[in-house]
Amino acid sequence: MHDAVDPFIGTEATRLPPPEGLAATWWWPKPQIGNTHPGATHPFGMVSVCPYSGAYPTGYGRYDFNTEGVPRTVHDEVVASGFTHFQQSGTGAIRKYYNYFRVTPMLEPLDALGTTWPVRDEVARPGYWAGTLGSGIRCELTVGPKSAVHRYVFPASERARVVVDASIGGLALPHSRTVPLRAHLAMLAPGVAEGEITVEGVPLATHVQVHAPGWRQLLWYDRRLMPGGTRLDLDGIRPTTLRPFGMVWSGPSRSDQVVEVRMGWSLRGCEQARANHDADLGRRVTAFGWRRRATEDAWRSHLGRVQVEPVSAEQETVLATALYHSLVKPCFAPDEAPGWTGDGPWVFDVCTMWDIYRTQLPLLTLLFPQRATDLAVSLLTVCEEEGNLPIGYRMAKGADRFSRQASALAHLLLADLCERDVPGIDWDWALVHLEAELRRTYGEDYLLHQVAHPISHTLDLAMAYHATAAVARRVGDRALARQLSGLAGGWINAFDPDTGLLVDSTFYEGGRWNYSFRLLHDMRARIELAGGDTPFVAMLDRFFGFGQPPVRQPGVGPTSAELQAGYALGRFEGLNNEPDYDAPWAYHWAGRPDRTAEVVQQVLRSQFGTGRGGLPGNDDSGGLSAWYVWATLGLFPAPGQSLFLLHPPAVPSASLVLEDSELAVHARGLTPPRPGRVDHVQSVTLDGRPLERAWLSAAELREASELVFTLGHEPSGWGRQHRPPSTSDPRPPDPSRR
Repeated sequence: MHDAVDPFIGTEATRLPPPEGLAATWWWPKPQIGNTHPGATHPFGMVSVCPYSGAYPTGYGRYDFNTEGVPRTVHDEVVASGFTHFQQSGTGAIRKYYNYFRVTPMLEPLDALGTTWPVRDEVARPGYWAGTLGSGIRCELTVGPKSAVHRYVFPASERARVVVDASIGGLALPHSRTVPLRAHLAMLAPGVAEGEITVEGVPLATHVQVHAPGWRQLLWYDRRLMPGGTRLDLDGIRPTTLRPFGMVWSGPSRSDQVVEVRMGWSLRGCEQARANHDADLGRRVTAFGWRRRATEDAWRSHLGRVQVEPVSAEQETVLATALYHSLVKPCFAPDEAPGWTGDGPWVFDVCTMWDIYRTQLPLLTLLFPQRATDLAVSLLTVCEEEGNLPIGYRMAKGADRFSRQASALAHLLLADLCERDVPGIDWDWALVHLEAELRRTYGEDYLLHQVAHPISHTLDLAMAYHATAAVARRVGDRALARQLSGLAGGWINAFDPDTGLLVDSTFYEGGRWNYSFRLLHDMRARIELAGGDTPFVAMLDRFFGFGQPPVRQPGVGPTSAELQAGYALGRFEGLNNEPDYDAPWAYHWAGRPDRTAEVVQQVLRSQFGTGRGGLPGNDDSGGLSAWYVWATLGLFPAPGQSLFLLHPPAVPSASLVLEDSELAVHARGLTPPRPGRVDHVQSVTLDGRPLERAWLSAAELREASELVFTLGHEPSGWGRQHRPPSTSDPRPPDPSRR
């Protein structure tokens, strides 16, 4: 998988073949661009480094701020003014754009700092980026978990230099710049320096070592050198008083001279930044090659958890890259919490739970349960230290509320981990915070009225009560579990029994159709509310565009009227919008897994591809990419319910390396994708025994060794009778029933 990854996928505006058939009826309102970047990353690492053009939203690329339709360009080609550290991956308008401590190799005077050069001959692989600036300097980047290494090859010049700008942050777009409040820089020894900036409430420190024998090193302020100065301390910086400042190494370069810049990072001061530098890079004179190989090995190990036999080289590239993008975030930074002194797990760039709870977090939980455990402990610690269980969390002091998006989604992650009985979590401690969080913000309205607006929060909170009841049962508090389970029934108050849809309300990036088909814990009662299987399937068919004419997609700068008309369609938004991610599997509870197969295969064929424009929308910290991984494997998680829903895999065979086992998935009779043709499940065996139902419990999946699908081109009776479990089932489901 490692060698097939293309980190450039998703870095430019969507460029996919025109959709056909059912896919042509889907409407894409959100940004039609992946918003990924090709810079160097480490699996779940704290640090990334990337060429910096100042474009939205990662600092890499050519595009302006964009929340709907096709993005406008601000650069005609890929350019860079240097290389910055810390980037989001696939997110949109989150107003926290990092891009700190820009490092610029240059041949021009310091006054030319900020010049952008065209970037040629780009190469990107997991953990590595290379390219040549228009100035003729060849640049390479790699990272460790808490470090970054730059390697520059200079042409012959009398005035070569490497400039570190500690004043830069954010994007080079209106209202997107980040200004440090305080700064400290110091030259410690020849080739050794340190710096710390306090930015958006966080003290970010770096330890810098530059291998450039014979070059001078100086501090600079307001583009003027400070000869003889070894310290620079600034306080009370404001946007109106900011003058750029930083460090510079300069001297004559011979042809093909290599200069290496090594940087360790910490949120707990320069001393810890130096310790992180030494832990990641050692005390080598040059570290680039060693660090690149170590990070490549880490990526090979992580990506090796999934192995497939692809149907084409293109599919292998898309799948490998999707898995790669699923493992970039969140950022795990143990012992780095800037807001308190205790050690232990600390995780940032959970951006946001709304984006990743359906797909990326279940993938993390299945393949890397210890990572998921550390994330859960980190979220609980944030709750204890800062007063709220985060819906989103970035490199900042204070949890981001993201209150418009969702409520109480961390509860679903904790419930899935609780079902696994993972070590490392004090479940009594967890239950205290989970239960208390349900009384905060939107939870107050829900407790008083069993309904909260925006109405989608009612579904969030009902699911969270269901999940928390599972934790209460785990610790033996049956009375609390009964109370929480009763409150979990409030989801029904969100629906209008006359329409079978959610009641009128405001909705975040969607409409009531988009939010009405979420996979709830009581889908049996949800379908009865809509009138039963037949009316519910008819509603889903309308939503997914069966029998509907093609739609026109928003272009550049769509008008409000155009967007309102699109939302009024009440149509599936494909993989362009998070609320629709799990909707295709709602058919399972109505006994129509064949319909799920039709929709999912249309998505796989029409909304993913190779090339920079190969994603249909924001990747959102891997949430979109993780969807592709699940859909390709023939499995889809139901978060907080410890369920996996089955559908036709898109590869002939796959192997998943789990914590204590290995699962082989085979699709017999799989045919190459072709317009108008759908593969349907005819039968399934689990470890050699027939499986008549279209779902597995999480425990069954982890204990299984072989899952075999037999496929054909016509729908069958498979999966129609034995529905996935619901809390209102007349009796508990029997997992042994095949």
